[in-house]
Amino acid sequence: MKNRIRIARAEAGLTQEELAQRTGVSRQAIHSIENDKYVPSVALALRIARVLDKSVEELFLMDE
Repeated sequence: MKNRIRIARAEAGLTQEELAQRTGVSRQAIHSIENDKYVPSVALALRIARVLDKSVEELFLMDE
């Protein structure tokens, strides 16, 4: 699963640390998600989408 979290986070002017704090996870978790090393739970995906003011569908792309 690919994602656009890094792009949306940059557009929002947030660091990985700031996004992590706002979503209740570690900076390392955000780093792993952005680098497609970790697929977040539905609950975390929804929290990330809420903080970044995007829909989950805008942030996460299913592999073809």
